[in-house]
Amino acid sequence: MGGKYRITGDKYPRMRRPRRRGRLVFLTVACVAVLGVIGWGTLQLIDVFTGGGKKATASGSKGDCRTKAGPSSAAAAALPAPGSITVNVFNATPRSGLAKQTADELKKRGFRIGEVGNASKDYDKKVPGTAVLLGPASSLNTSLPVLATQLAGAERRTDAAHKGAAIDLIIGNTFKSLDAKPAADQALKKLTAPASTAPKKGC
Repeated sequence: MGGKYRITGDKYPRMRRPRRRGRLVFLTVACVAVLGVIGWGTLQLIDVFTGGGKKATASGSKGDCRTKAGPSSAAAAALPAPGSITVNVFNATPRSGLAKQTADELKKRGFRIGEVGNASKDYDKKVPGTAVLLGPASSLNTSLPVLATQLAGAERRTDAAHKGAAIDLIIGNTFKSLDAKPAADQALKKLTAPASTAPKKGC
């Protein structure tokens, strides 16, 4: 070779391949991912031992432990007492004396008594059950439930054309007597007592 520089000896320099940038990028991303996982794990451990920065306060638990009145409290307070309910007692059966006998018992239990006698043609011998309690629309959730505590098997009905606030108790074919007074008193107490939620455990 006629150049200025000559290669002498039996060893020649090796030509190195350029390093691939892709491998370097991959290693960088992997390192960042590992560091991120380590950091996240460290934060989780800190939250476990420190409670996540949230302090348990006694005031928060007090609100949960209070006994609160249930949704039926207002409804129970609005129910009328037996003494403010007037009941008309009508006999729709062929058996005589049932209307007066029932009216006398209701009077002993604190109800006001209005008319007493035989049922009208619309109901005479047409009540197959124990009895029908009939009242105005306003009595559906007031007077009717209170009177129904005295005769659990009675059917409740409302009639927009019903005159006055009195309730009609129309005695049916299977009627024998009002419910026993202890049972009726218990039913009335349960109806008028405000419902309350029981306190949670640990309170």
